[in-house]
Amino acid sequence: MLSISGVMPAYNEEANIGPMIEEMDRVLSSISEDYEIIVVDDGSRDNTAKVVLEKAAAFPKVRLIRHERNKGYGAAVYSGITAATKELIFFTDSDRQFKVEEIRKLLPLIEEADLVAGYRPRRMDPWYRVLFGWGWSFLVTVLFGYTVRDIDCAFKLFKREVVEKVAPQIRSFGATFSAEFLVRAKRAGFKFKEVPVTHLPRPAGKQTGARLDVIARAFKELFILRWRLWKEALGRSEGG
Repeated sequence: MLSISGVMPAYNEEANIGPMIEEMDRVLSSISEDYEIIVVDDGSRDNTAKVVLEKAAAFPKVRLIRHERNKGYGAAVYSGITAATKELIFFTDSDRQFKVEEIRKLLPLIEEADLVAGYRPRRMDPWYRVLFGWGWSFLVTVLFGYTVRDIDCAFKLFKREVVEKVAPQIRSFGATFSAEFLVRAKRAGFKFKEVPVTHLPRPAGKQTGARLDVIARAFKELFILRWRLWKEALGRSEGG
C-alpha cells in the first residue's frame, strides 16, 4: 500500500496553516490510508503552533515539530523530511500558494523517477521575487549544472531513499537548502521528473524570502557549497 508523508514548514503562518492542514488531510486521505502530516514551526512569533495543535486534536495524522528559535527555511524543511516515516515524502509550503490536489500530477511520475519536482509556468509573486527566482535558478545551473528548471518551487515528491542518502550531506539550512538537496541528489544518481503546477497569490501573511539578510545568507551558503563540492571532488580524485 502507498504510504506518504506530507511535510510543511511554517513561519508566522497562523492565518494559513489551518486551511492548509485541512486541505492536506483531505487530499492525502483520499490517496492512502497510510499517511501523516508534519508541520514544522520554525520559531514563529504568532499563533502558528497553537493553531497546529488545535487542528491536531481534530486530525490525528498531524504532527507538530517546533524550533524554539527561527533557524531558517532550509532547517525547517530538513527537520520535516528527516522526521518523515513514510515511503514517499511530499513537501510543500504552508502559505496556500499551491493546490495540494495537484499532487496527483506527481504521483504517476514517481513510478519512473526518484524525485518529481513541480515548476511554476506562471509565478504569482511580486515582479522582484519572480526576477530573483529566475536569476537564482540560472546561477545555480551555471555553478552546478542543470537540476530542475524551478529550483525553489515548493512542490516536490520524492522517495524516502533520496532523503536517507542526501540529508546527511546537507550543510545549507537557509534559502540554499533546495539547491543543495537537488544538486546532491542529482550527483548521487537519482532520477528526476518535472511537471507544471499552479501557483496562486498568497492569501494572507508576509513573505520573508526577499529580505536582504535572507538573500545575503543564501549567496553565502551557495558559494560555500560550491567550494565544499570542489574539495569533495578533489579528495575523491586524490584518494582514487
